Amino acid sequence: MAMRSPLPVRDGVGATRLRVPDEGPWPTVSAFMAERFFHLDPERLLERFDRGEIVAIDGSALTRQTPLGLHDFVWYYREPAVEKRIPFDVEILHQDEDLVVVDKPHFLPTTPGGKYLQNSALVRLRNALGNPDLTPIHRLDRATAGVLMFSARPVTRGAYQLLFENRRVEKVYEAVSLLPAAWDPQAPALGGSEFPLVHRNHIEKLRGHVCVQVDPAREPNAETLIELIDVDDRVLHTLLRPHSGRMHQLRVHLAELGAGILNDPFYPELLPEAPDDFARPLQLLARELRFMDPLTGEPREFRTRRVLQDAPTSLRR
Repeated sequence: MAMRSPLPVRDGVGATRLRVPDEGPWPTVSAFMAERFFHLDPERLLERFDRGEIVAIDGSALTRQTPLGLHDFVWYYREPAVEKRIPFDVEILHQDEDLVVVDKPHFLPTTPGGKYLQNSALVRLRNALGNPDLTPIHRLDRATAGVLMFSARPVTRGAYQLLFENRRVEKVYEAVSLLPAAWDPQAPALGGSEFPLVHRNHIEKLRGHVCVQVDPAREPNAETLIELIDVDDRVLHTLLRPHSGRMHQLRVHLAELGAGILNDPFYPELLPEAPDDFARPLQLLARELRFMDPLTGEPREFRTRRVLQDAPTSLRR
């Protein structure tokens, strides 16, 4: 069972939990946190203890003098730097007492993290709908746009989460890639295989790496069915049906086949970090979600209203 925060959601953002070691070279929790967050002004951190803003699991406030070893976890609200607003809005596709389904834009993260708090789909929706219980049932990369589903109340959340855990949700994506140099219009293929094709490999996310790693010696744990939608003289437009949900799976699979997704700064080559270029979004779109509703037994289907800007003009909806 998840550990419940002693602090309520504030401005759409939940409190952050930090594990505190039982022992170490720090005489107090505040000393540990000052070293843990060395990039912050230590006096400002200590002032937060004085204001009672760092609490234990029972909600009691810690002080500057609280010794190490009394608490396994502490909770606090993050204080991020001023955020630059991501100038794209979340569109609600469907809303009922159990589910909120949205069309997420490119560049907006699903949940708060790093330098993004208010600029996340979750926080924007919690604030807009006045529902602090809103929780994502699955996630999309910040760079990926499209259909994203949230649970609106805890009592039914588990039933929908199990759909994803048990792979009982059909997910459909679209991608646009540069046309491979060896493309043969008389025999459309990727990686030597004709369409439709299935690509499998073993993907692993290693701690400290921004890109996932592919291990060709290990049993595949990622599988994608790839179908051809259209081509023109510049780009290749594909339909992707992932059977698994590994991190960056679709981006990795197309890159391995020589058709890396347009505007992808990670695959096939990791590019130097740069500010967002809103004119060049990653050309990957979560197009559809389909499943049998676990509460009603009825089929549910949700589809994006967005289009990929670099898709062949003839098929843009």
